[in-house]
Amino acid sequence: MGTAIHINALNKTFRGGRRALQDIHLTIRAGEMVALIGASGSGKSTLLRHMAGLMAADGADQGLIQVHGKTVQQNGKIASDIRQTRASIGFVFQQFNLVDRLPVIVNVLAGTLHRVPLWRSLLRWFTPAERSSGVEALRRVGIAECCDQRASTLSGGQQQRAAIARAMVQGAQVILADEPIASLDPESSRKVMDILAQVNREDKCTVVVSLHQVNVAMKYCPRTVALHQGRVVYDGPSVALTPTLLRELYGADADDILALGDHISSLQDSKPAAVHLVWPAPLTAHAPQACAA
Repeated sequence: MGTAIHINALNKTFRGGRRALQDIHLTIRAGEMVALIGASGSGKSTLLRHMAGLMAADGADQGLIQVHGKTVQQNGKIASDIRQTRASIGFVFQQFNLVDRLPVIVNVLAGTLHRVPLWRSLLRWFTPAERSSGVEALRRVGIAECCDQRASTLSGGQQQRAAIARAMVQGAQVILADEPIASLDPESSRKVMDILAQVNREDKCTVVVSLHQVNVAMKYCPRTVALHQGRVVYDGPSVALTPTLLRELYGADADDILALGDHISSLQDSKPAAVHLVWPAPLTAHAPQACAA
């Protein structure tokens, strides 16, 4: 199994001197499904954006990011051929990143724009074969009947599934999902996570997904990378992330993570998940307070 993502000595400092990422070293193998966890501000979204070449790291630390052997950035500079490299990286945003006024199928087929002539992309003209591939991707995510609707008419969960279909059509070898279920209801969250797991399993696509809920990471991702104040504090099997270990890693901040319940597992599962553990109660004196959807 080859290497999908390689990160070495990555640092990111924002204005004012705040260290968002500190000495990140990370290797993710092709075909893995990996969760990034951590409290808000831990660096999860920042790290994903660096992986996709959407943000440049500090230049003085010889940081390096490669995806399938191609350099995304090095020494604080985005690679000159980044557009070619990004063609193999699908990015699923928390807020979907669809064009509301365009039909769903056009939003999905935006995933083909890196390989179609400019004039066709400007006219939004797609071949029957390309349209067929878009409809098939929408079928796989369960919303094929919505293909000609405006994106604005879809629910949040449907829009997120359309965004995943766009990455499928793109032919992405790596999907980076930035808190894809943060704004969704439990049923929509489960559907989105099930689809990401399906793409990982059936398409052999590497998936890196940032999550707030630790138990969701345990349910879907065999491996978890935990970030705290911009540093990797854990990288290993998800099943080992007990509340006790989280408290060792995060200290008092662990309460914020443990207080986030697993709203997906509260549903009646129709299919058994690959990894699913029930969390014990947090060890604290204070209880934490148009088409088919």
